Amino acid sequence: MLVSRTAFGAMSLDCKEIEAFGEDAEEKACALVHQAYDVGVNFFDTAHSKPVCEQRLGAALHGIRHHVFLATKTSASSVQELRSDLRESLDALETDTIDLYQLENPLILPTDKSADGLYAEFLSLKDKKIIKHFGIATDNLDIARQAVESGLYETVQIPFNVLSGDDTLEVIKLCEKKDVGCIAMQPLNGGVVSNIPLAFGFLHQFENVVPVWGAHTQEELQQILYFNDHPPLVDEDFKEEVCRTRDFFN
Repeated sequence: MLVSRTAFGAMSLDCKEIEAFGEDAEEKACALVHQAYDVGVNFFDTAHSKPVCEQRLGAALHGIRHHVFLATKTSASSVQELRSDLRESLDALETDTIDLYQLENPLILPTDKSADGLYAEFLSLKDKKIIKHFGIATDNLDIARQAVESGLYETVQIPFNVLSGDDTLEVIKLCEKKDVGCIAMQPLNGGVVSNIPLAFGFLHQFENVVPVWGAHTQEELQQILYFNDHPPLVDEDFKEEVCRTRDFFN
């Protein structure tokens, strides 16, 4: 999987800043997607739980779909629900295949021995080329660790940012050791962190991690894209600022 090191988080395409444009909200969402695509971002991530976002991303990718890596998620707990979610996601995204399909926040990690048949269904969908790759998206570090160690999943997506603790960092290192794709969600910790240079510079240290940035405005996205081209210098002053930020919040 060859993707840009900066990914676009399309789950914010229904945020209040975009909805404020009323009838022009879809056009504004499209502008954000193209703003990222035009400077080389080719990885776009969304979820079935945000149907408006899937629809807006699908519309925005019209004409450039085959040039991007498209990821979405399902929180299905049965094969029937998985198939239904996938059909709806394909329709919303206006595509016939998903590049990366992720199981979102499972209570128990499906494996090749699970009675629910979920893992077998992922394999079947991949064999049919309806999905190209599949992984796990979770905020449960135990589930993430199990997924990495199992060797059954190609990617793991977990919250990872400047405020994350050592337990999260251990999973990040495990992904690198096991050659599992690592995707960082909530790079600004759900908006708690406002210092984008600090957040970007921290994550940029981890070459095996692809952060998914959700931008609410063109100005915010422009700042993220700027640091994509001009990564902050990670020196002693930078590290001290990281420590101060962690101390403040923790």
